Amino acid sequence: MKLREIMKGIEYSTKDESLLDKEIRDIRIDHREVQDGDVYIAMQGREFDGNLFAEEAIRNGASVIINDKNIFFPEGIRVANARQAYALMSKNYFAGACDDLKIVAVTGTNGKTTVCKVVSDILSTAGKKVGVIGTLGAKFNDKVVDTGMTTPDPYILHALFGSMKRAGVEYVIMEASAHALELHKLDGINFEAGVLTNITEDHLDYFGNMENYAKAKFKLFEERRVKQGIICCGNPYAQEWLKNAKVPILTYGIEENADYRGEILEKGFNGSKFRCIHDDNVLGIMTPLIGQYNIENALASIAVCKTLGLDDWDIKKGLACALPVEGRFNVVHGYCNKIVIDYAHTPDGLEKVLLTAKELSKGKLIVIFGCGGNRDRQKRPIMGKIASEIADKVILTSDNPRYENPYEIIKEIKAGVKGECIEIENRKKAIWYALKNYHHGETIVIAGKGAEKYQEIKGEKFPYNDFDTICEFYRLSKVEPEFKEIEDENE
Repeated sequence: MKLREIMKGIEYSTKDESLLDKEIRDIRIDHREVQDGDVYIAMQGREFDGNLFAEEAIRNGASVIINDKNIFFPEGIRVANARQAYALMSKNYFAGACDDLKIVAVTGTNGKTTVCKVVSDILSTAGKKVGVIGTLGAKFNDKVVDTGMTTPDPYILHALFGSMKRAGVEYVIMEASAHALELHKLDGINFEAGVLTNITEDHLDYFGNMENYAKAKFKLFEERRVKQGIICCGNPYAQEWLKNAKVPILTYGIEENADYRGEILEKGFNGSKFRCIHDDNVLGIMTPLIGQYNIENALASIAVCKTLGLDDWDIKKGLACALPVEGRFNVVHGYCNKIVIDYAHTPDGLEKVLLTAKELSKGKLIVIFGCGGNRDRQKRPIMGKIASEIADKVILTSDNPRYENPYEIIKEIKAGVKGECIEIENRKKAIWYALKNYHHGETIVIAGKGAEKYQEIKGEKFPYNDFDTICEFYRLSKVEPEFKEIEDENE
């Protein structure tokens, strides 16, 4: 493919127009991967400047250098924004496959993965071919691809769009992280709908403050990027955005003024019943999704599916079949206790999970959690405070400490804890301690890792999973089931 085709729609300047007629083998942003005939895009990162490696990229065979700095290379083409150029060039390289797909983007601090899965479940139940891209990787036609991040880099993303199009996929439901929006990863994609679930504290190590973080998420709703915006109306940042919206907006939530309003009928550990009221239409829903925040996620999914033209019967069927995402409020029925495994790793996420578990529990609430290393440290004492205010017993343990000392992380969480707590750094031992000591009707929430299959320590990922830890305990445990209490609970 000639560079002129790959650069379509991108403004540029160069001292050598003949560069545009070069035949390009591939697009690279890592100079170490460059081969003969590649175009190398030099981008400024947080730690490294790609321009410093441009000459090495040329030695490796790069025929053209793309950059956005006032640095001259004989083989160079200058653009206004190298990251934006990377996104648009990736789209063009893969023949604009995204333009032939109906794509929905979901952003928000929490709820992205659940909304994406529920929308996908509804569409699949209605007989549509669907692809999903997000935290758990990419999935289409029973094929799963590990992408390594919530929103893949543009090259990987557009390669996926191409594969999905060839596989006959009609709809793609994807998570849009704040980082991806800030770094122009989604530029050039036109979305059928864009969803904002919420904006609460997270990633302040990168964005610095909540205002910058919110602005990054609102980039999804810039003019002409989405046909229909769908926003949870119970969020103060959402209200601020609604005043200045440049795209059509629908709202959802439990609030009276929501366009898609939820009226909760029943909540339990086995699922929820609610009504969705939109204009004069009332839709009765039964779903295995648990808790008010998941009812809100279901309302967002209904709004998306109605926007895409699905009828009420398909939506009702889809929600009845929509199982929780692996690692999101998954309930394990133990020996006279209930164990909830959830990915909650932000203050808002932890609070919602604990409040839901508290509301549904008959006995005491126990929480086990830690915080990830080399990430936003400001949230650690906040999460400690939330846990101690809601739960009856707090057990602090390790999450993914990465390159930090896990004991120092626990110490920072403990600074916010009101009252006493138990500290057991080894996560497996912490969970086993809880299972051994709390089996008289309690609910145990294990938060932070969800379905993760590893624990990251000093740059190495060790095999680990919360579900496996519970199963191993019960295989080896001498704790006897208390059948009398189980019978009473089922009466």
